[in-house]
Amino acid sequence: MSGTSLDGLDIAYCEFNNDNNFQLLAAETIPYPAAWHKRLEELPQASAEEYALADVELGHYFGEKINEFRNRYDGRVDCIASHGHTIFHQPERRLTAQIGDGNAISAVTGLPVVYDFRRLDVALGGQGAPLVPIGDRLLFGEYDCCINLGGIANISYEVDGQRIAFDISPCNMALNHLAGKQGLTYDAGGETARQGEIVTALLARLETLEYYRVPAPKTLGKEWFEQRFLPELAPFEELPPANLLRTVTEHIAIRLAEAILHSGTDTHKVLITGGGANNQFLLERLKEKIGNIEIENVDSRIVDFKEAVIFAFLAYLRLNGKNNTLASVTGASHDSCGGVICGTSLSQR
Repeated sequence: MSGTSLDGLDIAYCEFNNDNNFQLLAAETIPYPAAWHKRLEELPQASAEEYALADVELGHYFGEKINEFRNRYDGRVDCIASHGHTIFHQPERRLTAQIGDGNAISAVTGLPVVYDFRRLDVALGGQGAPLVPIGDRLLFGEYDCCINLGGIANISYEVDGQRIAFDISPCNMALNHLAGKQGLTYDAGGETARQGEIVTALLARLETLEYYRVPAPKTLGKEWFEQRFLPELAPFEELPPANLLRTVTEHIAIRLAEAILHSGTDTHKVLITGGGANNQFLLERLKEKIGNIEIENVDSRIVDFKEAVIFAFLAYLRLNGKNNTLASVTGASHDSCGGVICGTSLSQR
């Protein structure tokens, strides 16, 4: 799993059974080298040839890191699931693109690979995201509401037997961008934001962004962040970075609270995962806004690697011919079983 915040490559070693139970046997985050970080960040503006080459070379890089991971955690592996790294996400144009060629991963590892999970749903008229809600339903169904705080924050919950999910707002993508102006990779624990003051005018501008009034299903991508969100920050860029971080943190907390409070009156157990779950100041601001709703404490590995676990589960469903994408979430014409399978077949192993 490689997320929009470019923290690195998440690798999880998982085991599933037919009762939708799972074990997370091992997991690591492998930070991107500076050269790959820069290359992925700039790739949307690159040529078609550079894009195609990056797709292949990232696949080989993924394969090499998977082999290193397997050498550290000896055990049987049936299949690799790869989300890849999203470069373009414009479902309104029936376009979504994740690089990290599955064929290259298979060639390097000698294992079958399931990849390209999103494009079938987009071809069916869906958003191609979020895909995690099927895992929320089947693996984490004891929670009333699941929120992931990655580069983008999203939510998933059940209403009248249907799973509802959508992207809420930017999260680490925005916070890391602002932390970078101070030479930081991220705002550890939200401590820089804690020291700042809310810029009322900026908060008001962010709250009026049109996306927040659009009904689900809906998703966000890097393009929206660059074209809609960053221009709202531009008039305030000369202000102290701590004040900007404080304001954007407050904005994210407001958006999260609204999504949780509108997810259903019986919602009382909330699971929060992703890198943003380690931002204590953001969680404090959120808890103040949602009152008595309980945020569950879970294994820290689930907090950090839940999305990687669920993409492994999507591959498990794909290999068993079961739907792994929900139309109620994405807006597609119907549920589907997405993902391209390449490499050595399971029957040969």
